[in-house]
Amino acid sequence: MKIEEIIERTKEHMQRTEEVLAGEFTGVRTGRATTALFEKIEVEAYGSTIPLNQVANIKATDAQTVVIEPWDKSVMSHIDKAIQASDLGLTPSNDGTILRVSFPALTEERRRELAKLCHGYAEDARIAVRNVRQKANRGIEDQKGTEGVSEDDIHRALEDVQKLTDSAIEGIGKLLEKKEAEIMAI
Repeated sequence: MKIEEIIERTKEHMQRTEEVLAGEFTGVRTGRATTALFEKIEVEAYGSTIPLNQVANIKATDAQTVVIEPWDKSVMSHIDKAIQASDLGLTPSNDGTILRVSFPALTEERRRELAKLCHGYAEDARIAVRNVRQKANRGIEDQKGTEGVSEDDIHRALEDVQKLTDSAIEGIGKLLEKKEAEIMAI
């Protein structure tokens, strides 16, 4: 594989790592009601497992309430069970036509736990980025002695990989900072 291809793949992998982290962060509850928390919930309906957003309309009506309106009322109980079985710790109230999910205010202790969880996700992402860097560096080092590849080319490529790594680590830090601010906001 050529040096340019290695660098391009490295860049893609690092960007994907940041995207995965952002996805993980959407699943972490903040003090505000958000429909993003329900994206990962799967509902047993019609003989298969279906994402919640494909069987119901989900909307945040205010800062503390999300309303879920199923398109087919026969899946209401399945949606209710799926939300209660999720790790969100929320209990919907069912009035027969819609489900209301109230988000109680987070305690200071719970906010700290969530921030700690986010730090763990961020550290996992940093480790993934470093692993990608290590693999890229090995691939570049393997190019030594290849015809048409000079020592300067290898040195430049290693510097480029380090710049990509620094950029990705900085992006992860910014994502963490933003999510931590959301969590700690009252």
